[in-house]
Amino acid sequence: MTEQESPVLIVDSNVERARRFASFVQFLGYPTHTASTIPAMSAAIDELSSVLAVFVAAGADEACVEPALKTAATRLPGSACFLIADASQAQTAFAGRVRGVVSTGASYKELLARLQEAVLYYRHRSGAREDPSLLLYQKLVGRSDEIDAVRQLVRQVAATEASVLITGESGTGKEVVARCVHALSARADRPFVAVNCGAIPAELLESELFGHEKGAFTGAISARQGRFEIAEGGTLFLDEIGDMPLEMQVKLLRVLQERTFERVGSTRTLQADVRIVAATHCDLDHLVSEGAFRMDLLYRLNVFPIEISPLCKRAGDIPLLIEGYIDSLERENRGTLRLSDCAVASLARYHWPGNVRELFNVLERLSILFPDKLVKWSDLPAKFRANLELFEEVVEDELQLLAPGGRGAAPVDLPREGIDLKPHLAGIERSLMTQALMQSEWVVARAAKLLNLQRTTLVEKMRKFEIQRPEELTGS
Repeated sequence: MTEQESPVLIVDSNVERARRFASFVQFLGYPTHTASTIPAMSAAIDELSSVLAVFVAAGADEACVEPALKTAATRLPGSACFLIADASQAQTAFAGRVRGVVSTGASYKELLARLQEAVLYYRHRSGAREDPSLLLYQKLVGRSDEIDAVRQLVRQVAATEASVLITGESGTGKEVVARCVHALSARADRPFVAVNCGAIPAELLESELFGHEKGAFTGAISARQGRFEIAEGGTLFLDEIGDMPLEMQVKLLRVLQERTFERVGSTRTLQADVRIVAATHCDLDHLVSEGAFRMDLLYRLNVFPIEISPLCKRAGDIPLLIEGYIDSLERENRGTLRLSDCAVASLARYHWPGNVRELFNVLERLSILFPDKLVKWSDLPAKFRANLELFEEVVEDELQLLAPGGRGAAPVDLPREGIDLKPHLAGIERSLMTQALMQSEWVVARAAKLLNLQRTTLVEKMRKFEIQRPEELTGS
């Protein structure tokens, strides 16, 4: 049974609320099964051959939550478990027992992100808690082809002893990739030691790497281990290797070739059992041509290259990165952050010269400025608010009507004076199509699948309701 065929199990003592949540999950293309009691949950697990994910509601009857989480952990250890709770409940002890929290008023975008996370967990759940490759999906967040390629390369090289050279712009997460290589290797239980070669003065770098003896130079008042000794048996991460001075490159090359070194001021030879992972934002081939980097050292380091694309080339990963950052905020009890669909869409269209580091800095700033408020497009700093025509708040308000738990979730009362049903239903239809298109990044075939329509039918409806792509609206 594939992950798309495996049902999502929803546990909620409120039967109507469970049915309503299940309808949202079904709309996104996932089968569901509901249970209102722990015996019903156990019976469902017995009946089902597999379960993609478990959603446990933390409502008024919290007596059901703890045993439900315990049952999920015991009987479905390979299925992702999420808590359905509001912002205040997300800070309770329950949050530490689940993979994430889904807000009671979750939008389709938030719910879809959780379901996609569950699919990744399901695909790699063989020996779920023991499978180290799950780390790749927790640390290297995204569903783009570029990030999938990086995960595959990390898997391939981790089991070897080959030197790795990670390249990419500043802020793309090169150290995160290096830590994943270490964590999946046979050296995982040994130290991971990072050195930024560009942050240490040239005259101190040799002592930093190889250590020194007492009295080796002015200020050396005692003997000191270097990073090679500290990393013995583990991994040494040399960040910004392109900034290393030429004289130090010669000494590093000797260590890589002979696996031996001496402390500064000592003649005693020490063994170096470390794996080298290097990283740089520079074009090392260009530095070699200019005589600023040794070709022989480049060959030693560049045994297995891994290139990380800039964030602007994988904009589809930005919503998942945002969700991941919000999860970390909540897990670390540093508050929470809520972004409107329009705000997320606007952030996804920014070019991010500082890459993931810049994105996380912006999110941290927003979490401080708006701790208890939904961050709308109009709340974003000016440089992130592009395409005014696309991100009108009226569109956002229409989408909020359709969010689970939103104003549209409650039954609609017919006014005494009646209602013009045709335009009312047309407005709802147009809003659903707009949301599906935004959620699928304006790929019509994917949006049609979300709406259970033929592609040609959706195209005709887009013409009827005059729904246009963002590029067509802005003329870009």
